[in-house]
Amino acid sequence: MRVVVIGGTGHIGTYLVPRLVRGGHTVVSVSRGKREPYRPDGAWVAVETVALDREQAEEDGTFGARIADLKPDVVIDLTCFTLGSAEQLVVSLRRRVQHFLHCGTMWVHGPSVEVPTSEEQPRTPFDEYGKAKAAIEAYLLAEARREGFPATVLHPGHIVGPGWPIVNPQGNFNLEVFRTLARGDTLTLPNLGLETVHHVHADDVAQAFTRAMARRSVAVGEAFHVVSPAALTLRGYAELVGGWFGKPASLEFQPWAEWKDTVSEEDARATWSHIAHSPNGSIAKARELLGYQPRYRSAEAVFEALEWLMARPIDRPD
Repeated sequence: MRVVVIGGTGHIGTYLVPRLVRGGHTVVSVSRGKREPYRPDGAWVAVETVALDREQAEEDGTFGARIADLKPDVVIDLTCFTLGSAEQLVVSLRRRVQHFLHCGTMWVHGPSVEVPTSEEQPRTPFDEYGKAKAAIEAYLLAEARREGFPATVLHPGHIVGPGWPIVNPQGNFNLEVFRTLARGDTLTLPNLGLETVHHVHADDVAQAFTRAMARRSVAVGEAFHVVSPAALTLRGYAELVGGWFGKPASLEFQPWAEWKDTVSEEDARATWSHIAHSPNGSIAKARELLGYQPRYRSAEAVFEALEWLMARPIDRPD
């Protein structure tokens, strides 16, 4: 099949595009043309690349038509963040594609209630990103049910892999957290460190997209979680990372109201977003219907990303 991947050189696309090529598909990678894939792969020589500024084309009202002009059988959209963006594509692709796959987010759920969270649980997003993605999901699945538009939505957790920012055991992106654990110094966590984060390796997200394509008959009109087999508590995460560095984690804890004043505003905002959501997603549906089998547990995905950082002296967390 001819597959158009929007955002093909991003972190998911870096793994997805070569998978598609090796699966025998003709692949068109659409991006702004300003970024190389995160990792080299010989499969890219077989990929048609199209430079297209999505934001500008959407302002012009031409983005959907330009994607349709590529004559895809399948469209995988990795960079849709507003309902208007989704609507423009659907209008242009209706009755012209066999399958449309959208990359969502676990943030559509808002705070966890019953865990692990299933896809059937209510959507209660509380930040703008989650609200926008929930609106897109609702629209696409309604189009699938009412109009027969062949949409599938995949919801990744915290994407991790070489070259990508890592959500750390404090729930932010500050590399100093890993340096602290590498040295065996004391790391302070918010509250009791029992909130959760749920990572997923970018290649496992790519796997889920290819499996959804292969099982189109059960994937169309459905949403699926795409995360590792299990979430991590902040405390457990810190202990695993400390052990990986060969240093038992020395941890202290502070109530949120006190802890937030010990870090930068940027780190506090990121941590609050992660601990307020505390994602913990079930992959039972994706396993049963798509055959999704993540290769990486959360810590394994993080460790691979840390190994990549360790090879780069400027970023070494030690």
